[in-house]
Amino acid sequence: MSLAPKPIGPTPTLSAGPTPPSGTAIPPRPMAGAAGMSAGGPPPRAAVGDRRTLVVGRGISLQGTVTEAERLVVEGTVESQMIQATELSITDAGVFRGEVQVEDAEVAGTFDGTLTARGQLVIRGTGRVIGVARCRRLMVEEGGQLSGRMEMLGDAPVAPGPAPRATEA
Repeated sequence: MSLAPKPIGPTPTLSAGPTPPSGTAIPPRPMAGAAGMSAGGPPPRAAVGDRRTLVVGRGISLQGTVTEAERLVVEGTVESQMIQATELSITDAGVFRGEVQVEDAEVAGTFDGTLTARGQLVIRGTGRVIGVARCRRLMVEEGGQLSGRMEMLGDAPVAPGPAPRATEA
């Protein structure tokens, strides 16, 4: 025999799936058939704030492969053989060891390995890049450190081939 009161009426259910706790930065997932969405039209284009973002928080250590993340924010420690993303951000307390290929990277913490930024690489005043860094555009703030090999990427890769011949006029 239970002394707990029994509910009166039907048990309430959630109709829209799980809801994130209030105050979180994760936007709710749009529901299928929501007002304003056409069934046959193209999906809406994601805004910069709607990118698939993985945040490795302070005190968290992650080892392995990350896939399908458009934006990676490292506040803790990440060790990976290969990560491909659109954007990498390493905060002042963050540490990344391994290899990464991104469009743009901002390093305020420590990066140790091989970093390829097809666009811009920004090393903040508290940032350290150790190893190999490749980028098209580089910005280093006063105090930022780069130890190792730096390669600047061109607009188009040049295919190796025979040297052009001199012609007589």
